[in-house]
Amino acid sequence: MMARYAFGVGLGALVTALLFFMMQAIIATNEANLDEGPRGKLLDFVRLQEDEDPQTKTRKPKPPPPPDEPPPDMPTPEFESSDLSRGVDMGGVDVDVTLDIEGGGFSSDGEYLPIVKVAPQYPRRAQARGIEGYVLLEYIVTKTGAVRDPVVIEAKPPGIFNRAAINAALKYKYKPKVVNGEPIDVAGVKTRITFEMVDG
Repeated sequence: MMARYAFGVGLGALVTALLFFMMQAIIATNEANLDEGPRGKLLDFVRLQEDEDPQTKTRKPKPPPPPDEPPPDMPTPEFESSDLSRGVDMGGVDVDVTLDIEGGGFSSDGEYLPIVKVAPQYPRRAQARGIEGYVLLEYIVTKTGAVRDPVVIEAKPPGIFNRAAINAALKYKYKPKVVNGEPIDVAGVKTRITFEMVDG
């Protein structure tokens, strides 16, 4: 029985020693691979001759098939005309915007016409203090119908409503004046914007 134990211990020691040497060999080969410099890759390419006459293909898309039936007519939306002489409710405060537009004569081709008038935002300080007043602006209506270079001509009280009036005027849109079929700039357009507190 003792011989079996001795044989088992000897065999175990031999296997352990064998595994130890194999591990040493594996570690040694990995360290050798790490010490080698990076290997370059060899690229092999062939230069092709350019075609003297490249062929170009033009593709024409197929026309879409005709529709089976025409689309239904869309109803024309109806817009309410905005009356700018009425006050605009802005959180318990109405801003009465009165617009008096002067400047330029009327021509047969087509005079400038206001399309969009934006009500100014009542300044908070003026609203809190109950201040009312007006601003008279002068500006240029451009060929595109935009407002350019608004200038305060008169303001009462001075400086309170100027910024709000100018910001509102810059958002106005006009149908431009047309002379001989060409739109032109119109200088000297005046607008009076009135700021009034209305109890509501």
